Amino acid sequence: MSQPQEATQSPLHSVSVAGVVVREDGRLLAIRRADNGTWELPGGILELDETPEAGVAREVLEETGIHVEVDELTGVYKNLTRGIVALVFRCKPSGGAERISSESTAVSWLTPEEVSARMSEVFAVRLLDALDGNGPHVRSHDGKRLIPAG
Repeated sequence: MSQPQEATQSPLHSVSVAGVVVREDGRLLAIRRADNGTWELPGGILELDETPEAGVAREVLEETGIHVEVDELTGVYKNLTRGIVALVFRCKPSGGAERISSESTAVSWLTPEEVSARMSEVFAVRLLDALDGNGPHVRSHDGKRLIPAG
C-alpha cells in the first residue's frame, strides 16, 4: 500500500540559471569563482519572483559587469548529487565592462578550446552545447562527470 501524498517528503531542488555569453568574435564569457577557484559560466540561483531570462541577465551583470540580451534556452542540466537543476541560456553582450565581484576573482573571454582546458567537463559541456545549435540539450551529472542518458 502506498503512503498518502502528505506523508511523503517532497523532493527538494533548487533552480539555477547561467548565461553562455558569446561575443561576435566567438569568445565566451567565463568567471573564476571566488569560493572554490573553478572556472564556470556566470550564473546562480533563480529568485522566486523572477523569470529565468531576468535571472540570467541579473546574474551575469552581478558577477561580470556585462549586460546581456538573452536569446534562447540551450540546455537543462541536473546535478544529481546536489539536487540543482540549471537552465542555461545563450546570450549576447549588450554593454557594460568586465569587472570582478564578490563572487568572481577573474572575468575572461575564452575561446572554446580554452573553455575545454580550464573547466571541468560538467561545466564546459554547457558552453559547448550552446554553440552547436542542436539544443536544448538535457544532461545529468554527479558534480564530477556526465551521466549517460538512459
